[in-house]
Amino acid sequence: MDRIIIEGGIPLQGRIQVSGAKNAALPLMAATLLTDQPVELSNVPDVADVNTMQRLLQRLGTASTMQAGAPGTLRLQTSSLMSTTAPYDLVRKMRASVLVLGPMLARQGEAIVSLPGGCAIGTRPIDLHLMGLERMGAVIELEQGYVKATAPKGLKGAEIKLPQPSVGATENILMAACLADGDTTILDAAQEPEIVDLAALLNAMGAEIDGAGTAILRIRGRTSLSGASHRIIADRIEAGTYAMAAGITSGQLVLQDVRALHLGVAAERLEEAGLLLEDTADGLSVRTANGGLKGVDVMTRPFPGFATDLQAQFMALMCLASGASMITETIFENRFMHVPELARMGARITVHGGSALVRGQARLTGAPVMATDLRASVSLVLAGLAAQGPTTVNRVYHLDRGYERLEEKLRGVGARIERSG
Repeated sequence: MDRIIIEGGIPLQGRIQVSGAKNAALPLMAATLLTDQPVELSNVPDVADVNTMQRLLQRLGTASTMQAGAPGTLRLQTSSLMSTTAPYDLVRKMRASVLVLGPMLARQGEAIVSLPGGCAIGTRPIDLHLMGLERMGAVIELEQGYVKATAPKGLKGAEIKLPQPSVGATENILMAACLADGDTTILDAAQEPEIVDLAALLNAMGAEIDGAGTAILRIRGRTSLSGASHRIIADRIEAGTYAMAAGITSGQLVLQDVRALHLGVAAERLEEAGLLLEDTADGLSVRTANGGLKGVDVMTRPFPGFATDLQAQFMALMCLASGASMITETIFENRFMHVPELARMGARITVHGGSALVRGQARLTGAPVMATDLRASVSLVLAGLAAQGPTTVNRVYHLDRGYERLEEKLRGVGARIERSG
């Protein structure tokens, strides 16, 4: 099993090209099921989750090819659905596979999708997805680990109020509503940039969507959608991760194709913590201020709040800050699994339920650690970049789900980091 070995203590210097957003690419790929015409996506990240979604779509009948001479450009066309079953062997690898449910149901009137898997960071139920589809007239049954959904007379537009913003539920309902009969309104919709990107593609395909990026989405159903071309937005989670890599190593990086506003509240918290963020002509410059890192409290919230996908990385950063910080996780109930591993490197962290008190200190020490999920994995890499002595991160297959060429990008800015089989 692969592992990553890091020799820390080197300030990172240089430029990093931020990849396309994995969390945008996956729903965009699922949306191509809504049409029989070709859809071309560019800036597609080469990560394991995208490859898993590509295999799933191929199983359903999608012709999917990377364009020769255009790295990161993926052409997808589902002339007809050869199957409406998303099997366990693929869906178990990645929770986002459930996003094929809404498009298949809207186009074909039926869908059978395994209950999803992915990182072990909590239950992450899909009840809100199912509630929204039921409001549109779907009949849902759960049987032997599968969601069986039918809409023999098609889906109908409806008003759907989510109990709380859910990115996945918003995406599934939004896609299904594009081919529903009548108008659909989603209240308390998720507002993440990835939702805005999905709506942009769907509108380019001929959908009528208003309100993307706000809490109220309005969709006018169409009888069919066409093909389109679309460039995927930059990955704000990758950008935030590399911004913290600059901070934790006292380095300076320019993150290409990124702006501070892409990070939302995280940009404000990073500046409070002692990082200097400056938009430049081609990206975001990040370095540590003269006063060094300072402890800052954060609480994860739906966008535009502090992203749960940056919580583990921020905790690693706070391990080397002056003073204490309180980090509160409100999205997933089991997302502190990186704490014992950081403690192996000398971090002083005390967990109280959904909050972790981090007492900053002058240094961390390299150690063998084990990754438990995607974002926890990269938090250990950040800690290793700053630690004295070698750090070995085991079970790094989690990293490959969401970070494109991580070691290559870090080596390009001075890190001593290698992968070993």
